[in-house]
Amino acid sequence: MLFKDIPGLESIKSTLKRSVQNSHLAHAQLFDGPHGGASLALALAFSTYINCENRTDEDSCGICASCSKMQKLVHPDMHFIFPIATSKKIDGKTSEAFLSYWRSFVLENPYRVLPEWLDFINAENKQGNISVEEARGILGKLSTKAYEGEYKILLIWKPDIMNASSSNALLKILEEPPFKTIFLLVTDQSDRLLTTIVSRTQRIAIPAFSDSEVRQFLKRHTESDSLAKQVTFLSDGNLSEALRLIQETADDRSEWFADWMRSCYKFDVAQLVKLADSFDTMNKEKQKGLLEYALRLFRDMLIWSQGAGELLRVPEEELTFVQNFSKAVNFAALEKMVEEVNTAYYHIERNVRAKMVFLDLSLTMSPYFKRRS
Repeated sequence: MLFKDIPGLESIKSTLKRSVQNSHLAHAQLFDGPHGGASLALALAFSTYINCENRTDEDSCGICASCSKMQKLVHPDMHFIFPIATSKKIDGKTSEAFLSYWRSFVLENPYRVLPEWLDFINAENKQGNISVEEARGILGKLSTKAYEGEYKILLIWKPDIMNASSSNALLKILEEPPFKTIFLLVTDQSDRLLTTIVSRTQRIAIPAFSDSEVRQFLKRHTESDSLAKQVTFLSDGNLSEALRLIQETADDRSEWFADWMRSCYKFDVAQLVKLADSFDTMNKEKQKGLLEYALRLFRDMLIWSQGAGELLRVPEEELTFVQNFSKAVNFAALEKMVEEVNTAYYHIERNVRAKMVFLDLSLTMSPYFKRRS
């Protein structure tokens, strides 16, 4: 990964390159950005630049021995720790056992989110985890001198899901880091990290991609300007979501949501039971994705109902649905519906039976609709 491969974010790139050029490298850096943003891609480009043998002021050379190995993520001085889960594909309890899959996953697309990784390794409905044993084993990974580069680099993806024991083990290492070692922590939920870990890192705040940057990136993946424009609206700066949408023949979430809301409005219990059965067969991440989509549309409805429609970021057909739906519920009801969906999301995350959660949610929300007499 080179800096030139990442759309936009020129000021962040300049800051990172300047820190290498001036030899002002903090031993621990926190790449803190939004879901589906550039945090991981920038950390990889930064790692490539640090050990490049012929770097310029603009970028890594891309052809030296170090760059060639980084392009395949096989550089002996580059180490990775990331969440893992029990998988039918892999028998192992550390990131090392999953490393070949991780390389394929990241090289395919560096703008990734945790649910995609868990799907990639067939973790089914299991939660990802970075164990305390893995955190304690960091010193073993970094105990020797750098083999080829000037620095040893450890990239920790999603340290925010570490439990207290794992976090404390990492904290001890950050307090007394090995010589010529750089830690790159990549997160999209920095608020879940221990404040003591954050305080021992140099935080790099990475903004979401702008609409123009997303649209520019999507030109590599579609020749349809209208499709690129629609996906840009839906992804809201999330390149992971943008790529998923562009690769699908159709995004069925809007149709699913409309059918669900109509069934709630009609209080069609038989159809709601069918939808609950369908919801129950989905994997957990798709279930959460549908609830997240519902929350986004409810937010749009709240904005529309308050006369601030110019702030909405939705394609035309979705806007029409928002306008019509807003007539069927009042502001107070929408607020309660948002609370109910948030509660359902919480229960899904904690492995409550999805069919029960969804049916209960549907029956609870149905009375909030204004029906014609």
